[in-house]
Amino acid sequence: MTTHGAAPGYRATATLPLRVELVRQLRRRRTVLTLGFLAVLPLLLWLAFRVGRDDRNRGGATLADLATASGLNFVIFTLFSTVSFLLVVVVALFFGDTVASEASWSSLRYLLAAPVPRGRLLRQKAVVAALLSVFALVLLPAVAIAVGVVAYGAGDLISPTGQSLAYLPAASRLALVPAYLVLQLAWVAGLALLLSVSTDAPLGAVGGAVMVSILSQILETINALGDLRDYLPTRFNAAWADLLASPIDWTHLASGAFSGLAYATVFGLAAWWRFATKDITS
Repeated sequence: MTTHGAAPGYRATATLPLRVELVRQLRRRRTVLTLGFLAVLPLLLWLAFRVGRDDRNRGGATLADLATASGLNFVIFTLFSTVSFLLVVVVALFFGDTVASEASWSSLRYLLAAPVPRGRLLRQKAVVAALLSVFALVLLPAVAIAVGVVAYGAGDLISPTGQSLAYLPAASRLALVPAYLVLQLAWVAGLALLLSVSTDAPLGAVGGAVMVSILSQILETINALGDLRDYLPTRFNAAWADLLASPIDWTHLASGAFSGLAYATVFGLAAWWRFATKDITS
C-alpha cells in the first residue's frame, strides 16, 4: 500500500474508462431496442402512408397531408410526431436508467468499491448517456431523410401555408435541428439523472422525467398562466420549426436552448450533490 492508503499503481482517473462504459451500455438490450426502433420508425411511417390512401394530397393544409409531398416534408412530419413524447422518453431512458439500474442490480456499491470515485462514476455514466442520446437524436432524422428521399424524392419543402423552400437550403437547416434538440432536451437529461441517483428503480427515474414533461405540456395549454408559461421546460420544444422560416427567427430558438441548459445545470448540480452525499447500500 502507498502512504495514501491506495494500492500501488492505482489512479482514480484510470477507473471506469469511457470506452468500457460505452461498450457496456451498447450491449444492453434496452439500448439495442431503442436505437433499433428509432431506425425502423421512419419505415413504419412510410408503410402507414403506403397502405393508406394512395392519392397524395399535396394541397392539404396539415403536416400529415403534406408528409408525402417530398422527402423533406416526410422528415418534418416524423419530427413533429416524435419530439414532444418519443424523443423525451429516449433521453429520459438513457439518463434515468444509467445509475438506477446499477442500484437495482446491487452492483453500484461494487463499482464504488473498485474503487471508482463517485464524481467520476457519475460523470462517466452521464457522458455515455449523452453520447447515446445525441446519436439517437441524429439517427431518427437521418434515417427519415433517407427513407423520405427514396420514397418521395428530393423536392422542395412545402409548408401548410403554401410556401416552399428549395431542397439544399432546407436540408442544411434541418441538419441544425438535432443540435437544437440536444440543447433543449438537456433539461430532460438533467432531471432523469437526478432521479436516477435518487431511486433504485430505473422505471421510476425514467417515468418521473417523462411525467414532468407531460405535466409541463399540459400547463402550457392554460392561457391563464400568461407569461409564466415561458418558464416551463417544454415551452420551446417546438421552436426548432423556426429554422425553416424565411428568414430564420432565432428568438424562440435562443430561449429554448438557454432554458434547456439552465434547467440541465440546476438538475445536474443537484444530481452530483445527491450522489456525493447519498448512502450507497445496493
